[in-house]
Amino acid sequence: MKKLSDNSLDFISEQPREKLIKKGSNALNNSELLAILLRSGTKNESVHQLAKHIMNDCQNSFNKLSNLSTDELINKYKGVGAAKATTIQAVNEIIKRSISENLNTNSQITSCEDAFQYFLPYLKNIEHEEFWILYLNRANKVIATEKISQGGFSGTVTDIRIILRIGLEKRASAFIAAHNHPSGNLKPSTDDIKTTERISQAGNIMNISLLDHLIISGNNYYSFAEHNYI
Repeated sequence: MKKLSDNSLDFISEQPREKLIKKGSNALNNSELLAILLRSGTKNESVHQLAKHIMNDCQNSFNKLSNLSTDELINKYKGVGAAKATTIQAVNEIIKRSISENLNTNSQITSCEDAFQYFLPYLKNIEHEEFWILYLNRANKVIATEKISQGGFSGTVTDIRIILRIGLEKRASAFIAAHNHPSGNLKPSTDDIKTTERISQAGNIMNISLLDHLIISGNNYYSFAEHNYI
């Protein structure tokens, strides 16, 4: 009888698709879920081994996996081509949008903690800076969420005219700003403080109040309103 290779044994002993059908998706571990997306491995590495390799590199964290760009996935892992890399990216985006939908566009923002929880899916664990605005009506219910700008690791340019134009189009009564610090440092920079002051002043002229500006890093945040900058 022909001896089975280690890869063949791995394939027979663990078949994530069958496991999912029989026991449900909750029964699968992270690498098994990823193996279903990858579908195949390489000559020297089974799909299960490839998935484990990737998840080990990401410390078994889907958040860390979502930080890898399409090019990084393709260049770092043999057996991951454009089709597999874009599938992973698409699933990451589906997860983000699902979380955002669950927050409901009619959510009422009553505190900086509410605003932080709303912004978190957009700004958690990304390695470049992004600047977002949450537009609210008179009852502080969410009208719209808009990404205003995206930059590099150390900063992003914010155009106040775009913020106010969208606010007027949405007939917003107030708005909350947020951006992330990939460095992990929550302390606002001098530019952060000046930008907040300019946005607040411009908003007052247009009768659209800036209620808060959050700096987000990981699962933590800094509130300008709580620190009396607004």
